[in-house]
Amino acid sequence: MSFRIEHDSMGELKVPAKALYGAQTQRAVDNFPISGLRMPRDFIRALGLIKAAAADANAGLGHLPKNKAAAIRKASLAVAEGHYDAEFPIDVFQTGSGTSSNMNANEVIAHVATKAGVKVHPNDHVNYGQSSNDVIPTAIHVSATLVATEKLVPALNHLRRTIQRRARELRRVPKTGRTHLMDAMPVTFGQELSGWAAQIGSSIERIDDSLRRMRRLPQGGTAVGTGINADPKFGAAVARELKKLTGVRFETADNYFEGMASQDAAVELSGQLKTLAVALMKIANDLRWMNSGPLAGLGEIELPALQPGSSIMPGKVNPVIPEATAMVAAQVIGNDATITIAGQSGNFQLNVMLPVVAHNLLESLNLLSNVTVLLADKSIAGFKVNSARVKEALDKNPILVTALNPVIGYEKGAATAKQAYKEKRPILDVALETTGLSKEELKKLLDPMTLTEGGIHEGGGGGG
Repeated sequence: MSFRIEHDSMGELKVPAKALYGAQTQRAVDNFPISGLRMPRDFIRALGLIKAAAADANAGLGHLPKNKAAAIRKASLAVAEGHYDAEFPIDVFQTGSGTSSNMNANEVIAHVATKAGVKVHPNDHVNYGQSSNDVIPTAIHVSATLVATEKLVPALNHLRRTIQRRARELRRVPKTGRTHLMDAMPVTFGQELSGWAAQIGSSIERIDDSLRRMRRLPQGGTAVGTGINADPKFGAAVARELKKLTGVRFETADNYFEGMASQDAAVELSGQLKTLAVALMKIANDLRWMNSGPLAGLGEIELPALQPGSSIMPGKVNPVIPEATAMVAAQVIGNDATITIAGQSGNFQLNVMLPVVAHNLLESLNLLSNVTVLLADKSIAGFKVNSARVKEALDKNPILVTALNPVIGYEKGAATAKQAYKEKRPILDVALETTGLSKEELKKLLDPMTLTEGGIHEGGGGGG
C-alpha cells in the first residue's frame, strides 16, 4: 500500500495515499484495533448533517466565508448520504468522548471540499464553533431521533394496525383463557390480541415522550458547556438548520451542561426500548405457545410455514419469526444494561462512554424496527386458527363451571370441575348430573362466547 505523510499537533504520520482522512483518524485506527466494529451508518449520517448545519449557521452568523461554508455543506451532506462510509474506519471502542470520530468527519469533509476546489481546514473551518464534547452527544441525539422517527415508530404503528385488524377478524372466536399456563375462563382471540395491540400502543407513547428530550441538542456548549469559542446564537442556529435538513423539530438544549455531562435522555430512550422489547418477548412467546405442537402442544393456531425446521426431522416447521423476535428482545435488554452503565460514566463536564452509547442505542433501534415489521407481516398477519382444536379444548374446560357459581355455589362448582377433570368428560355432561339444571339452562350459562363478555350470568334452578 502506498502512503502519504500527514501531520497534526503531535507530528507526522503515514496515511494511506488514497484515504480522504488525515493524521488524527489514522492515529485512532492504530490505537484502537479492538472490535472491528465501526461507528454505525446512522451515526455517520448524523455527523454529516451536524457539520452541514454548523456550516450554514456559521455562515449566517458571519463566521465563515460563504464559499467555504457552501463547500463544507456539500461535502457534509455527501457524508450524510453515505458516499464516504469507507472513510470512517475507527473502532467503536475508542476515546470515550468520540473525539476521534469527530475529527474523522472533520478531516474527510475538509479533504472532499478541498479536492472540489475550496481550501478548507478540518479544525479551523469544519469544526468552527464546535468541540467533540458537544458534537458527539448531539450526534447521538440526532441519529437516535431520526431512526426512531423514520423507522421504529412507523414500524410499531404497522404492527399495531396489523394486530388490530386480526383482532377485529377474530372478535367472535372464543378460546380457552390461561393463567399460570393453566386453563382459565374463556376469552376471544380478539380480546387476547387487543392486549398485544395496547402494549404496542403504550410503547409508542413512551418512545414519543422520550423523543421530546432527545430532540434537545447540546450543540453550542463546546468544550465544557460554557460555549467558549462559539457564537452565543450558534446552538439555536444549528438546531434550526437541522430542522430544515430533516423535518424533525430539533431545538437547542436549555442547559448544555446536562446534555454534555450526562446521557440521561439516551438512557431514558433505551429504557423505553427495553420496555418495548419486553412487550415483544411476551407477544412472541404467546405466539409460540399457541402454535406449539401441533399434535402434542396447544395447537391453537398455525403460523405461516417459512422454512424447514430441522436438518434431521422431515416435515418439521418452527416458529422462526417469534424466535428471532425473542432474540432481538434479549439483545435490546442487554444493550440497555450497557447504556445504563455508560450513562453513569459522566465525570464533571463530560460523559466518557459516548461511542458505546451511540452503538448500542442505534443497534437497538434498528433491530426493533426490522423485527417488528417481520413479526407483523410474517407471523401475525397470516396465522390461521385451528377452530376444531380450539372448540375441543373449550368444550372440555372444567373451569367454565365458574360461570355457575352464582347459581350453584363455589363448593358444588369445585366438585363438578374435579369430576370433569377426573373423568375427562365435557363440563356440560357432568354438570347435568351434579347441578340439577336443565341442558338448556347449562348451555346458556356455559356458552363460551357469552362468558367472554364478563358480568354475572344468573340462571334458574339448582342449589345456590
